[in-house]
Amino acid sequence: MHRMFAAALTAALAAALAVGAALGIVALLNATPEQPNTPLISYEQAQQGR
Repeated sequence: MHRMFAAALTAALAAALAVGAALGIVALLNATPEQPNTPLISYEQAQQGR
């Protein structure tokens, strides 16, 4: 009976660890990185007075 309890406890802890890791990964994927809103390419505007 002691081995059955140890096996059940190990399985429950492994499942809880897996759920915690999955929730942590989802939280990291939903985090928005701080990025400057500057374009990498900018085009010159044609002058209107030509």
